[in-house]
Amino acid sequence: MRIVVTGKEGQVDTSLQSLGEALGLEVIRVGLPEIDLSKPETLAEPIKAARPDVIISSAAYTAVDKAESETELAQAINGDGPGALAKIAAELDIPLLHLSTDYVFAGDKDGIYTESDAPGPVSVYGMTKLSGETQIAAATANHVILRTAWVYSPYGNNFVKTMLRLGETRDELNVVADQKGCPTYAPEIARALLHIAQRVSKDPDPKLRGIFHLTGQGETTWAGFAEVIFEGSALRGGKAVKVTPIPTEAYPTPAKRPANSRLSGEKLAEVYDLRLDPWRVSLDDCLTRLTGVAAPVKE
Repeated sequence: MRIVVTGKEGQVDTSLQSLGEALGLEVIRVGLPEIDLSKPETLAEPIKAARPDVIISSAAYTAVDKAESETELAQAINGDGPGALAKIAAELDIPLLHLSTDYVFAGDKDGIYTESDAPGPVSVYGMTKLSGETQIAAATANHVILRTAWVYSPYGNNFVKTMLRLGETRDELNVVADQKGCPTYAPEIARALLHIAQRVSKDPDPKLRGIFHLTGQGETTWAGFAEVIFEGSALRGGKAVKVTPIPTEAYPTPAKRPANSRLSGEKLAEVYDLRLDPWRVSLDDCLTRLTGVAAPVKE
């Protein structure tokens, strides 16, 4: 099975490459300079030349704050690029899997978000990602849109690596405590994507298509996430760092963040019999990979 993945240096596409090889799947990553999502005319030739059975759209413009001033570029990459990919998938008559985000929601719901909740992005980044979802749905019914959140891994730039880096030179860190979400491990996202890709490439059932939420099990705040990161690091011989919870207002950013980023994975579990690991379990694996030290076994 041949899977074309957009992106060469992202957390998810790196994880897809590693896991795909272990599973005996041919994962072909395409990115700059071969393709440029901001220039849809560059997409068709390299993707068609790879003769894929499935396309996974994982590359994106992810500079959330910068998007507020780079609206056109963010729209081109997050909205129009995925739309063009969907048209290519339709022409090839193959499925398209696309990673979207919790930022398509306003974050003002009391409970956990389900796929039936109406989007209402409050940032340019969220608006452009929602545009991508809309353009994909308009171009092909043979799509699986997977909204994820709070992605981290041993690769690239992410919250876990940032906390560990800052903790090297500081004894105390202020971290936002009034935003809730579900930390999600990129290797777990990759596992799910490859499982779904294999299913949809063989089964035309419409129930397997549409929008799904894909996050680690459990929820926390950014401050709570940071505390567990440093607890895990300390167990591996790292420095103990105090986390001081602060409100969002104390850490202003150009882009507004959803206060509630919790996404329900029940639909994915029901349709695909698929759940990601609890985030604390995945974080432990991430810390082991980053430090090269396994946490001591509790007696």
